[in-house]
Amino acid sequence: MAASDSSRSSYSVESHGIGSIDPCCTEIIVVRHGETDWNVIGKMQGQLDVELNEIGRQQAVAVAERLSKEPNISAIYSSDLKRALVTAEAIASRCGGLEVIRKKGLRERHVGDLQGHVYQDIAKLNPKAYEAFKSHRSDQEIPGGGESRDQLYNRCTSLVQRIGENHRGQRVIVVSHGGAIRTLFNRAAAKGKHPEKISNTSIGIIQLSDGDMWSIKSWNDASHLKQSEFLESAFGGDASSA
Repeated sequence: MAASDSSRSSYSVESHGIGSIDPCCTEIIVVRHGETDWNVIGKMQGQLDVELNEIGRQQAVAVAERLSKEPNISAIYSSDLKRALVTAEAIASRCGGLEVIRKKGLRERHVGDLQGHVYQDIAKLNPKAYEAFKSHRSDQEIPGGGESRDQLYNRCTSLVQRIGENHRGQRVIVVSHGGAIRTLFNRAAAKGKHPEKISNTSIGIIQLSDGDMWSIKSWNDASHLKQSEFLESAFGGDASSA
């Protein structure tokens, strides 16, 4: 999943306003979907179409309200899986009623035979698939139709690169999933930096410049949830694909 060093730049997590857009750049506001019951119990969702739970729906409203205060949102793209799509539709309703553009390329990683199983149980239930999932080989596919990390990386980053090229000088929102968003971080961050956990409905900002230059302006900002104490009561994010 490694990108060339020339396409990477420094990683920053300082908190700041979104501000104006350089006409030679595209600003991608990346949002993870709201919480699901499967998030809470640690069940691996992959590309199964799991609904948001009540907290997840409230989180979607909170992030929508936050993003409604940001200027000049030109487009909203989303995974077509319900947990992302419903989050995106909440955002769209507060951002001028923009149409949500559905993209299968923004789906979560397909984790094959591990989908639908609680993470803590998979080593015993399916050791072969578990070892494939944990493998350090980025080209290792997961039994049962699961993607390798390379396949996930190429699918997600190539789509976002195209989105960036189609929206130069604009700000767009992309709603996706933890594992998929992690690949975008890996594409944009300085070599050796790791995203750690990615909270539900957290916001990250990636800037795409002319050519293939990506950089990170901020990451895993979930300050909009603290006002309602969602973080204290909800799944707080994870550090692996789900």
